[in-house]
Amino acid sequence: MSSKLERLQQALQQTLGDRIALLAVACGEMTIDVPVQHYLEACALLRDTPGLQFEQLIDLCGVDYQGYANQPWEGRRFVVVLHLLSVHCNQRVRVRVWCEDDGLPRVASVKGVWSCADWFEREAFDLYGIVFDGHEDLRRLLTDYGFIGHPFRKDFPVSGTVEMRYDPETRRVIYQPVTIEPREIVPRIVREEGYGGLKH
Repeated sequence: MSSKLERLQQALQQTLGDRIALLAVACGEMTIDVPVQHYLEACALLRDTPGLQFEQLIDLCGVDYQGYANQPWEGRRFVVVLHLLSVHCNQRVRVRVWCEDDGLPRVASVKGVWSCADWFEREAFDLYGIVFDGHEDLRRLLTDYGFIGHPFRKDFPVSGTVEMRYDPETRRVIYQPVTIEPREIVPRIVREEGYGGLKH
């Protein structure tokens, strides 16, 4: 680990203490897991503490760990991931917070800490169904208002549940059940001798 990452690790541990559930370094990047009950407080400390000063939220997204790496997953299913940048200190950190209830995943909104979290949180709500407590305008952003389900969840059908088309009789767009037959496409991996005119 570089001396810069060591200094960041020390500053994080000194500032957040037991608010850090896990701290890991991989590929030259620092990741911390924060318990859901300390999430909002930890984010404010990350922004305001001298030596950390993560004034920019670069990204916030949801992740569904169901079937992670094509293996059965033990543990919480949904996590919210933040990527933070300190321009002042020229450093980055990734923050993860695991949602406690897989049936209704929810965490606090960090819109009051970083105002740009507004649309990021709406997107995570729309695509994963993660509820951000304290967000005053939590509504769909990318899907239609009448859309049922959350399309980035791993149990959402690949073909979706409804399709829309223009109906010339009613002269409007209508929704109807999906007419696409589900199928699985497996790419060709093993090639026969002379396949495509190539010789081994």
